[in-house]
Amino acid sequence: EKEFMAAVVALAKRNGWLVHHHYDSRKSEAGWPDLVLIRAGKLILAELKKHDGKVSAAQTTWIEALRGCGIDVRVWRPSDFEKIVEVLK
Repeated sequence: EKEFMAAVVALAKRNGWLVHHHYDSRKSEAGWPDLVLIRAGKLILAELKKHDGKVSAAQTTWIEALRGCGIDVRVWRPSDFEKIVEVLK
């Protein structure tokens, strides 16, 4: 997951996105998405998972609540990389 994260962050930054990743979440509320991406009035929150990684109950709660507010929240896996390239270009 660390290499995948680095690839997504590098891609986003190359394409002009502001990127926030909270590196030490041990004292934070569980479930918040991994990345906050902002560019030109667009906000995307992304949860990154390994190929077989499961979305936790806390992550599902946050994702559903954020989507309910109209926020673009995505769950991305390495197999989604072509789609990620399109979204972040």
